[in-house]
Amino acid sequence: MTDSFKRSDITLANWRTSPFSRYSFQHVAEFVPTAEIAPATGNETPSPGPAALQELSLKDIDGSAIGVLAHMERSHTDHLVVMRDGAVIAEWLAENADPARPHVIFSISKSVTGLLAGIAAGEGLLDPDAAVTRYVPSMQGSAYGDARVRDLLDMTVDLDFDEEYLDDGGAFDRYRRAMLWNPERGDSQPETMEAFLATLGPRGHGHGTQFYYASPNTDLLGLVVERATGVRYHLYLANRLWRAMRARGAASVTVDRVGTARAAGGVCITTRDLARLGQLVMNDGRTADGTRVIPRDWIDDMRTNGDRQAWVDGNFADMFEDGRYRSCWYDVGDGRGTLAAVGIHGQWLWADPQSRVVIAKTSSRPDASDDDATALEVAMLSQIAKAYETL
Repeated sequence: MTDSFKRSDITLANWRTSPFSRYSFQHVAEFVPTAEIAPATGNETPSPGPAALQELSLKDIDGSAIGVLAHMERSHTDHLVVMRDGAVIAEWLAENADPARPHVIFSISKSVTGLLAGIAAGEGLLDPDAAVTRYVPSMQGSAYGDARVRDLLDMTVDLDFDEEYLDDGGAFDRYRRAMLWNPERGDSQPETMEAFLATLGPRGHGHGTQFYYASPNTDLLGLVVERATGVRYHLYLANRLWRAMRARGAASVTVDRVGTARAAGGVCITTRDLARLGQLVMNDGRTADGTRVIPRDWIDDMRTNGDRQAWVDGNFADMFEDGRYRSCWYDVGDGRGTLAAVGIHGQWLWADPQSRVVIAKTSSRPDASDDDATALEVAMLSQIAKAYETL
């Protein structure tokens, strides 16, 4: 804890706000129900510390020079891990951050869920081109009633829903109450995640035509994975991905009142395991010893497909000007084949195959969404990855 507040000051109503988030983002289970994915299973290798970062100078947005560690401080970083060829080569940790504690990764959870869908597809249990209602019939009559699983994966659902993180009393607040992330209101009725999703309607432009970022899509994808496999989300993640990729830290996912996983934003893992996830994707879905975890054709599809026009016509086009989105992962469009996963409050996973560098960054940035901060982070992570290219 810090000198500025006590644990008793943190409640369900303020746990995602600054300064409390410095504590709560690494202690999510104290505020929201969670299901355990895995306990910590082994000792981590010694930290190399920040030495490899200390002399690295980056070009700031205004053209001036700034050190990596100074950028970590100003961007509210909790933990940064730089990995090359599967080995941690640099690590920076904020005061009061614990590298052994799982940190909520918010929407990087979507990228985890996309990989689970790929594993299920590889097992012949999930058809990405099938109707959503084949797996979750309760969505009949909602916006999802005529959507495909592929529309969930690629954020091309025609959905009338706004990602308003500061909403108080509207649809987004109701969504967060359903996932147990916000307290119930005096005039509200408790509901499950699935029941909430089934009430959402379309905007009217049709599925598959444009990228439209909406977290409910991936929460529903988590339900699709559960129904297709017959295994609860956290158990499928543990058995098919977590143990298989040799994760070492504790991991969990938040759940609603009936145990439905928050597949779009509730996964909590250590920053080192986040880096290992990026390394797994960079290795085309294989571990260092060659064990296949994710189907190669799923990774290849992530790298080469994704509707470019849907991205251009969508609501995130400014984030990666030359980018695409496929199966819950961003192709940043830098000509290097870099894939990224991004979460609110400054969570990042950056995998640059040209320099063979993976960067995992967990943070407690006060603002959930900030376009300028996102643009800054893209520029900084890109430079860090390129700096190690000649090693």
